[in-house]
Amino acid sequence: MNKKIAVVGAGLMGGGIAQACAQAGYQVINIDVYEPALVKAKANIEKLFNKKIDKGTMDEQTKVEIMSRLDYSSSFESLLDVDIVIEAVPEKIELKKEIFSQIDKNTKDDVILVSNTSGLSISEIASATSKPDRVMGVHFFYPAPVMKLVELIKGIATSEETYEVIKEFSLSIGKQVVDCPELPGFIVNRILVPMMNEAAFLVMEGCSPQDVDTAMKLGANHPMGPLELCDFVGIDVMLATMNGLYSGFKDSKYRPCPMLENMVKAGHLGRKSGEGFYKYNR
Repeated sequence: MNKKIAVVGAGLMGGGIAQACAQAGYQVINIDVYEPALVKAKANIEKLFNKKIDKGTMDEQTKVEIMSRLDYSSSFESLLDVDIVIEAVPEKIELKKEIFSQIDKNTKDDVILVSNTSGLSISEIASATSKPDRVMGVHFFYPAPVMKLVELIKGIATSEETYEVIKEFSLSIGKQVVDCPELPGFIVNRILVPMMNEAAFLVMEGCSPQDVDTAMKLGANHPMGPLELCDFVGIDVMLATMNGLYSGFKDSKYRPCPMLENMVKAGHLGRKSGEGFYKYNR
């Protein structure tokens, strides 16, 4: 546990990854140039821990110990002494390359740089650095402190040493790992997102969302129907992932459902907008 971890990005994923690392005993610094995001990330963790204390699943001392391992900063200069940097910014390749270039300039030579991407090219992200052999992908799932799986992805230049260090680190924070090819969607999204897309086609063809979700929950024992999941993830996020698969593979089986495109244009993004395949109280 002598490694120091930095998480760049203090959104829901970044804050959750920082929490997971701190809970596992690591000293963690969460970095975001937008200071209100850091304030919100810290407040979210404290709120979560206070709920656990109220329920009796955590004591005050444990909360204090974990929070003492979490620091927050708006400066990339805070990266100078860290051993592993985990990037968790929005899923836009140019943004990630820009962030990795900044990280590269503010870290020591033997640092390992990790991208929490759900499907972008690790090799392309690594090309923005001076040490592509020390870059790889680790795809966490939301919520990061709870979900047990992480997908490990090597880029073309990723060294075996880098892979082994990150695999050991992932296991040390309580995750189960799977190795994925550097292809769009990796494993989970390559299977899951087309299923959600096909569910949208069924609605476009006349099925009710309730019937589609009930069929998959009772017929395939899924805990959540594909359209419920689509609303939970965000219609825009799901559509962007489907577009990434379609663009990456150039295969018609990944053609996004036109209904999804219309829903995004209408602002029906799922739970976060109050309406998707279902309506929600905001």
